[in-house]
Amino acid sequence: MLLITAFSFAVFNATGQTTMPKELSTGTVEEQIKYLEGHTRIYENYRAIREDMYQKLNRNIIDSINAEKNRIAGFKNLTADLNSKTDSLKSLLDETRVNLEEATTTKNSISVLGIELNKNVYNTFMWTVIGILAILLALGFLVFKRNLIVLRRTEKDLKELKDEFAAYRQTTRLAREKAEMDHFNAIKKLRGQ
Repeated sequence: MLLITAFSFAVFNATGQTTMPKELSTGTVEEQIKYLEGHTRIYENYRAIREDMYQKLNRNIIDSINAEKNRIAGFKNLTADLNSKTDSLKSLLDETRVNLEEATTTKNSISVLGIELNKNVYNTFMWTVIGILAILLALGFLVFKRNLIVLRRTEKDLKELKDEFAAYRQTTRLAREKAEMDHFNAIKKLRGQ
């Protein structure tokens, strides 16, 4: 009988320890703590928790802490990678800005005789030169036109003068021939007398 009683107490004690509740296996840490608070007793300001439940809660908390540490480490690695990418993108952006500034400067300037000139300065200079050349061309044209008019007038005056001289020469020749003939006739008359 003693053996049966001992055996029944052993079985009763074995079955007295209930299985691990599913809340300690599937719930969050907060739910597990609330479950333990609701299913444990306080005796003289001490809470009596079954050792296996305490160990399970302790393992779950440590696992959660380790998981969060791993997650934080992953975030730190991701942050370091993102910071590295940000730094490389910042340097690329700075290089792009320098290239843009250089391209803008190159676009807005022209090299003349090895001197870099702003396009506005170059345009102003070129339009000034073109304006001066246009004024000189207009003055040259006016001078040429005036000289052409003077030349034509001079040619006309020369032709008139030549015609007048030819007529004068003709009349002078005729007058001299007549005077010579008159002189010859007068000498002939004087001799023949």
